[in-house]
Amino acid sequence: MRVIRFWKPYGVLTKFTDAEGRPTLADYIDVPGVYTAGRLDRDSEGLLLLTDSGSLNTRLTDPAFAHPRTYLVQVERIPDEAALQRLRTGVDLKDGRTRPAQVELLAAPPDLPERPVPIRFRKNVPTAWLRLTITEGRNRQVRHMTAAVGHPTLRLVRSAIGPITLAGLQPGQWRDLTPSEVVALQKSLSRRQ
Repeated sequence: MRVIRFWKPYGVLTKFTDAEGRPTLADYIDVPGVYTAGRLDRDSEGLLLLTDSGSLNTRLTDPAFAHPRTYLVQVERIPDEAALQRLRTGVDLKDGRTRPAQVELLAAPPDLPERPVPIRFRKNVPTAWLRLTITEGRNRQVRHMTAAVGHPTLRLVRSAIGPITLAGLQPGQWRDLTPSEVVALQKSLSRRQ
């Protein structure tokens, strides 16, 4: 079984081909037979796992396994405790209520590389960074959640999927998981919720 961790840069599509010629995974990864286990929007960055294992892919994408995905999220304005608590208990979205999330307001911005396209900057609107962990993967879920509590997302970087992190990678870089990392990932997916 092969499992790759990749730091998807901003603006890259989570697929290998694009009829419009936009940047794709093929511009970074030349490994036959691997497929993404999950996705990130074009305007999101960070950790993406790819594998040649159908069963691992299923366990990584099936919401029943409820594995944690952690994001670093830059939002407009500084959320108060009430907004953070709403994220922690679950937010009502168009497709139903979200599962409870773990959320932490960071005291300082995380150490991340600059994004090639700067975030929207408004001089009179402060921003804050959150560390947000969810256990489901609805389409654009984190962006919908922060908007629902009044703090639109400006930048979104997935920093971890279960025990696997971005550590040691830069945007556009990838490497195979070590055997012990594969075991840790499989162990984290071993039970349904």
